[in-house]
Amino acid sequence: MSWPILRPRLTLSLLALLAGCANPGAPRVPAAVITPAAAGLGDMAGVFPVARWWSALGDPALDSLINTALAGQPGLQAAAARLAAADALLAGLQASQGPQAGLGADVTRQRFSANGLVPPAVAGSVRNTASLQATGHVALDFFGRNDAALGAAIGRQRAAAAEAQAARHVLAGQLTQGWVGLARLLAQRALVGEAQAQRQALRDLVAQRVAAGLDTQGTLRSADGPVPEARGQIAALDAQIATARHRLAVLSGQAPQALDSAAPRLAGLHLALPPAHLGADLLGQRADVVAARWRVEAAAQGVAAARADFYPDINLNASLGLSALGLDRLLNLGSRQYSAGPALHLPLFDGGILRAQLQGRAAEADAAVATYNAAVLDAAREVADAASALRSLALQQAEQAHAQAAAADALALAQQRYQAGLGNRLPVLQADALLLAQRAQTTDLQARQLDAQAVLALALG
Repeated sequence: MSWPILRPRLTLSLLALLAGCANPGAPRVPAAVITPAAAGLGDMAGVFPVARWWSALGDPALDSLINTALAGQPGLQAAAARLAAADALLAGLQASQGPQAGLGADVTRQRFSANGLVPPAVAGSVRNTASLQATGHVALDFFGRNDAALGAAIGRQRAAAAEAQAARHVLAGQLTQGWVGLARLLAQRALVGEAQAQRQALRDLVAQRVAAGLDTQGTLRSADGPVPEARGQIAALDAQIATARHRLAVLSGQAPQALDSAAPRLAGLHLALPPAHLGADLLGQRADVVAARWRVEAAAQGVAAARADFYPDINLNASLGLSALGLDRLLNLGSRQYSAGPALHLPLFDGGILRAQLQGRAAEADAAVATYNAAVLDAAREVADAASALRSLALQQAEQAHAQAAAADALALAQQRYQAGLGNRLPVLQADALLLAQRAQTTDLQARQLDAQAVLALALG
């Protein structure tokens, strides 16, 4: 039969097959992915942060600590193992969708039934049977089922890769915040040490005035209280410093005592302020948002694969080999056998199983979109909160600088009066105590600014 006559018949046959397939129902309207504008993000991006954003703080010890953590922290090793598993699944799926070939051989010693279908010459005897056969299989993906399944696997693998990167960024952020926190505790410890010395000096001065009859014992008892209070504060800070060092060491994958000598200084950490406008493509670098977006892609491909299940599955199978009764005949030309042809699977009626699977995949896709949209909105909020906090802290730091300068001027005036003989030492010590309080407030604001910088970098990914 000629091809011009055969072609219409094949077309009609294919259309008949398609008409006989199970009905997937009306096309669904997928959930909408949120736009940058809807999340309150601009289109123009700044230049913050860089990939190794913590390096902007300018502390080589922090860089070394994070490098150590990124190289061998157990949590990151677990994330890397999950990514390797996703890579292996993807590689396996890619390999399974290509042409397949195999070679099989078997030898069997068998007694044939004397009362069966085997001819009398063989019936009731014990013989050797052998076969040697090559097989081949090709899946013809006419309706995109295999491509969709592969696309879903690629989406899951890329999501796992993004999640592994997110784990690295989170770990770096936690270490940076912990490092700033340790520097803050050490700065507070130094200030409380100065305060203890100042309170002791004030108590000694009051004792001298009591001895001279210029003050009462009640005043002396009031001056006695702050000295042990300062010693208690020092002991509490020492415990917090030890705990912070232990946490940083374990978080970086080291023994708890590995950082017992770590002593970061707030004054040695630099603050990098973000640009005035933070755009959508900056937020697009955030690994958990990227992972959520790939989960959406994987779910969409899952829907496409479920819809393709309604259509025929066509494969080509072939085999070529030898089969014989008796090993001496296996390699004879007459022992050859071969087969080739298509295999068709056509769903006609399944009681609604395929439609239920499609609806389930569609619901998973909508859930993935909702998760992504929530991740974008949460990320945008975190960025906005961190940027606002940095701007507010910058204004507070500017005002605090004026307050500290005023306290320093008051101390200088008190010292000048004392040196000129116009007053005693008590106003000097009181002014010094006020300056210490202002310095403590400045230290707190500086640490909060550095911490907010880390929070913003984390929010931007």
